[in-house]
Amino acid sequence: MIPPSEMLVALWQILKSGRANADIAFTILNTLAAIVVSVVLGFWLGAMLHALPRARRVFEPLLSAYYAVPVFIFYPLLIVAFGVGRTALIAMGAMFGIVAMIVNTMIGLDRVPRVIGRTASVMQLDPIRRLLLMRLPAAAPHLVTGIKLAVAYSVIGIVAGEFILATAGIGKRIAFGYQDFDNKTMYGMLLLLLLLVTAVNGALSRWEKRLHHRFGRQ
Repeated sequence: MIPPSEMLVALWQILKSGRANADIAFTILNTLAAIVVSVVLGFWLGAMLHALPRARRVFEPLLSAYYAVPVFIFYPLLIVAFGVGRTALIAMGAMFGIVAMIVNTMIGLDRVPRVIGRTASVMQLDPIRRLLLMRLPAAAPHLVTGIKLAVAYSVIGIVAGEFILATAGIGKRIAFGYQDFDNKTMYGMLLLLLLLVTAVNGALSRWEKRLHHRFGRQ
């Protein structure tokens, strides 16, 4: 393991040379796509299960045990379905992040005060407007928690997928650095990944604190 100062120097040299720009862009775009899919689809699936108690009773135990099964076992099937490349990686990342969003969406909707539902009934809002205009803002703190987890799990899925089989990406750069005993490249890219995830998570944490403060949930 090289000293942290050498990691910083290695990262600066990588960014300055531009030789990893294509790999960085590949990973960032794939991760953003996986996050969007997991958050949007996870929210609507969570809202649907919340609105259907019988379906929720069936699927909730499966969701609780979901992360006990390594999602990587589905990677060969994803390759068969989507081929080697971007689509399979996005699907892998979305599969990691979607369940966290589903679970936190249901938790957030469970904790919406009943008075909001009564107010929506008085205003005669249809189910979609009731969800988007009243229940969604009230459940926002828990939804942001789901987004944070979806971001973290999507990054894990994308980078780990690049380790297994990919033609580009930060994960592939790290894997090549490890195999070639190129510690500077490996630790420099690891530091870049850590900094990116920390920055995104920090921004989401500040947003979450503001929402909790706004709704009086410390």
